[in-house]
Amino acid sequence: MTRPFVSRALAVLCLSFGLSAAASAQQVIKIATLAPDGSAWMKELRTAAAEVQTNTQGRVQVKYFPGGVMGSDAVVLRKIRLGQLQGGVLTSSELAAVYPDAPIYGLPFLFSGWSQVDKVRPQIDPLLAKGFEGKGFHMLGASGVGFAYIMSIKPLHSKADMMGTKLWIPQNDVIAEKTFKMAGISPIPLPLGDVFTSLQTGLVDTVANTPSGAVALQWHGKLRYMINLPLSYIIGFTLIDQKTWQKLTPADQAIVGKAFAAASARTDAGIKHGDDAALVAMQKQGLSVINMDAAETARWRDIGARVTKQMETDKTVSPEMMAAIRKAVAGAGK
Repeated sequence: MTRPFVSRALAVLCLSFGLSAAASAQQVIKIATLAPDGSAWMKELRTAAAEVQTNTQGRVQVKYFPGGVMGSDAVVLRKIRLGQLQGGVLTSSELAAVYPDAPIYGLPFLFSGWSQVDKVRPQIDPLLAKGFEGKGFHMLGASGVGFAYIMSIKPLHSKADMMGTKLWIPQNDVIAEKTFKMAGISPIPLPLGDVFTSLQTGLVDTVANTPSGAVALQWHGKLRYMINLPLSYIIGFTLIDQKTWQKLTPADQAIVGKAFAAASARTDAGIKHGDDAALVAMQKQGLSVINMDAAETARWRDIGARVTKQMETDKTVSPEMMAAIRKAVAGAGK
């Protein structure tokens, strides 16, 4: 064997090894979400993915499956456990099965408005992140979706009107189920992806969602009435499994964490204005906003207080998290 041939062979082997090492160093993070492509949430998520790819020089790539193509949140969680996905943008209600304190922000009438949310979340978000870590997930971000209102196809002017509704609640949403059952309503639990068709067919005629959420999911075409009483604050979490997170180098973890934290902050800032704009758009399309009388408003707030007390008593959420959020809300003022 001639020396030039040996040299060429070694060069080919070295090149092949280099390419193989580069390929193995690349980490593709597949994340599923119910958020529709083109929505404000997806735009920010895609911005984060672009920053990650650029700043890691391609070592880490984030691939999204938007619009529910991977199934409901429950299905996504199962696919993460099986390794078919590495993460998801998931609702707090579905995450309760993994981490019972995940829905803590959704307690009825917990917040009086955005100013309280802005003061409480910097204290509670890190506690939730630590809780998810104990369940095998790394929290890349938490993004507010806004305040949920009851919206319906038919007018809701009284307690009797409400009790006659076919009201949808998210599947596995314990807080919503307890709240509406205590109000005398038998809710219909369905995956989020089934609501659009259910509104079309009449299986449900009433929902609780944010204005921007109703528009993004294209429910607004059927909804004609909204009760002007914010029930709860809705939030979603971007999570990846800990095994995937730990495969990243500390430097790449810092890049990924920074990109998603910035995306979550931009989403939070934009959603306040987005909800206002969505409500105006829905009103232009014929949505009527109904103001409850004082007695009915008081009845709903009393129901919310009873649900919170019940969940605290039976430890549906942990006493430690309840104490932390009560302290944070009290410190935030009105």
